[in-house]
Amino acid sequence: MRHSAPLAAEREFAGPALAAVTLGELLASLPDGVDVLHDAGQSDAPLRWVEASELADPTPYLLEGEFVLTAGLPLIDNGGSQAHVASYVSRLVSAGVQALGFGLKPYFETVPELLETECRAQGLTLVAVSHTVPFNAIGLAFSTLLESGNARVFRHLADTNRLLMRAVLSPRPDHELLAALATRVPVWAVLVGADGKVRSRAAATAVDVGSPADADLQDLIGRLLGGTGPRVETQHPATGGNATILGHPLRSSRDATLGALIIGSTQQLTAAHNSVISSVVGLLELLVRQRTSGALAPSQLATTLLLRPDTLQSHSGRDVLLRRELVAQSVSGTRTSPLRVVQGIRLPQPMGAVQAARASPAEPVREILQWRRLLDTKLVELTEHGFSAITRLKVDEPLMATIEGLGWGLVVGEATDVEGLQDAYQRTCALRSQVRSSGRSVRLDATNWSIVGLLGTSAGEVLARRLLGPILDLEQERRTAHLVLLRSWLAENGSWDATAKVLGLHRNSVRRQINAVAELLGCDLGQAQARAELLIALQFVPAVASGEA
Repeated sequence: MRHSAPLAAEREFAGPALAAVTLGELLASLPDGVDVLHDAGQSDAPLRWVEASELADPTPYLLEGEFVLTAGLPLIDNGGSQAHVASYVSRLVSAGVQALGFGLKPYFETVPELLETECRAQGLTLVAVSHTVPFNAIGLAFSTLLESGNARVFRHLADTNRLLMRAVLSPRPDHELLAALATRVPVWAVLVGADGKVRSRAAATAVDVGSPADADLQDLIGRLLGGTGPRVETQHPATGGNATILGHPLRSSRDATLGALIIGSTQQLTAAHNSVISSVVGLLELLVRQRTSGALAPSQLATTLLLRPDTLQSHSGRDVLLRRELVAQSVSGTRTSPLRVVQGIRLPQPMGAVQAARASPAEPVREILQWRRLLDTKLVELTEHGFSAITRLKVDEPLMATIEGLGWGLVVGEATDVEGLQDAYQRTCALRSQVRSSGRSVRLDATNWSIVGLLGTSAGEVLARRLLGPILDLEQERRTAHLVLLRSWLAENGSWDATAKVLGLHRNSVRRQINAVAELLGCDLGQAQARAELLIALQFVPAVASGEA
């Protein structure tokens, strides 16, 4: 018997862990018929799971922090002896179980006295569950509390995203981002430039966060500006206490340190706090990078925020109209103009003299200006794969040919509006590998959204050669016979009789020949994954795909 409610902690949504339900909250919300026989004082402990189990030792299947439910089957007969009951409770406590719910009937009319005694002695919360209360009701109460807590987290994330959006679009984005950080997180914050001088500072006013003097930060600033690679530097003030100072370097795309964000607090920061800090570090780093590449921060930053999930949470009419107006101005269109996400992928080129010059990375400012001119939009960002842009253009064949002539492949998205940009961006991301492998541009509105279509001809032929090579290397007659047999057998879901009927063979002949094919290919045809991969690979063998075989 096994019943599970959803995980309460350690899920993620754009960084912060979702709400955790405590044991006290769950006990307070349980329906009538559930009585607490012993409270071990763990009401503030977070619950990870609600689990029903009738195993004598369920601990191999438990996670720390669970609420275990049992109808008492492990305690029947000799299992109800003092030694067995003590051992049962001890195993639960050692596994980190927060509480034990004991269901009455059909095995017990009351909670065994030995069980209650051991729970009191070993510090395990014990709950009696009436036969009128199904275990599912406890799981449902847990899920309801979890959903309510998560809704609060989502609202907080939406408010934080709106605050950060206003900050980066303000005349003083650095200062406003630090102020927004101090509003949401109990910290003080100092922004330092590449020269080591303080550019901006902010501090939470609701709590004492113990901001030190600038002189106390010189050693940390030196380590931040002198180091390389992604990292977080830590320092504890000489005054002692619980204060912790963290330094985040702001790095260029080539790992040059362009500045640093230093924060400190006397409190233990939560996962949600750390998520806000990470977002601010990322935005500050992007601002600093874009300033060094020619004051194109507003357009690139807007592009990044529009294309990344969870940065535009607001659905109020005023915010929607403002976003549409800003996007329309950036793409030289109107509020109702359809938009497209376009991703560019730099393709490998023959390294002759002309091609080498063409394939060499352009200077960032000049490259951004080039895509802004060709796509008639200010919403362009440079990325690891090449570039991403939002444009009102349909990207017709002449324009696509021009860009391809520069050594680039494109993924052109379907028409959408401002609210659909994030989904459109995810769909174009799914086709980047196809462009890279085939060397040809693709349009989403002309894409076959199947595994074969998404994989592409080039990648599919490579897959077919790798999986079916031993068969493809045979002489034509044997090759055709093996391919027809394998394709028919896979199409009939591995049924010997159905395959024999289709091919006019005896089932033993089919079995013998399939075993020979498996041995030739060196794979286990009993595995579903192996069958699926072979079935896909066969679609890229011309004779099989066309039906000629």
